[in-house]
Amino acid sequence: MDIHLHHDHSQHHHEEHFQQSETVRDIVIGMADGLTVPFALAAGLSGAVDTNEIILAAGLAEIVAGSIAMGLGGYLAGKTEVEHYDAELQRERRECVTHYETERQEVMAILGHYGLSKASQELVMNEMEKDTEKWVEFMMRFELGLEKPDPARARKSAMNIGFSYVVGGIIPLSAYYFTENPSSGLLYSSVITVLCLMVFGFYKSKVTGQPPLRGAFRTTVIGVLAAGAAYGLANLLG
Repeated sequence: MDIHLHHDHSQHHHEEHFQQSETVRDIVIGMADGLTVPFALAAGLSGAVDTNEIILAAGLAEIVAGSIAMGLGGYLAGKTEVEHYDAELQRERRECVTHYETERQEVMAILGHYGLSKASQELVMNEMEKDTEKWVEFMMRFELGLEKPDPARARKSAMNIGFSYVVGGIIPLSAYYFTENPSSGLLYSSVITVLCLMVFGFYKSKVTGQPPLRGAFRTTVIGVLAAGAAYGLANLLG
C-alpha cells in the first residue's frame, strides 16, 4: 500500500512539473517578443514623429495585433501537436495488427536496451500484448518519444502567450504616456526596457538551465539592436 501511494505521488509531481515547463515556455515566448517588438516600433517612431500620442496609438495597435497573432500561433502549434499525436497513435494501432511480429520485436529491443534479459523481454511482452492500448502507449512513448498532449493545451497556450505579449509590450510603451515628447519617452523607455530585458533574460535562462548572466546579456543585446535599427532607419528615411 505504501509503495502504491508513493508511486502516485511521484506521477503527480512529474505531471505538475511538465505543465509548469509548458507554461514557462509560453510566457518566455510571449514576453520576449512583447518586450522587443513594441520597443523597437516605438523607438523607430520616436525618430520620425513629434508627438507621443502617435507613438502610443501605433504601439497599442501593434500590441493588440501582435498578441492576437502570437496567441493564434500558440493555439495552432498546440492543435498541430494533438493532431500529430493522434495520427501516430492510429498508425501504431494499425501496425500492432498488420505488423504484429515486427512490433513485438521492437518492444523487446527497447526492453533489451534497458538491460532486461531475453526471458524477461518475452515475459513482459506476453503480458503487455494482453492490453493493446497499453502496448500502443508504450510504443508511442519509448519508440516515438511522444507524450500524450493535453487537449486543452492549445487554448491555454494561446492565452498565456497572448497575455504575456501584452504585458511585455506595455512596459516600453508606458514611458511615452508619462513623458511630454518622443525624445524623453525614448530615453525612459530605453532605461525601463533594458532593465526589464536584463531581468527577464536572467530569469528565462535560469529556469531553462542556461547560464543566467549570459542569457541576460544576450536578451538585452537583441532588444537594443532591434530598437537601434528601427530608430536609425526612421531617421534615415526621415
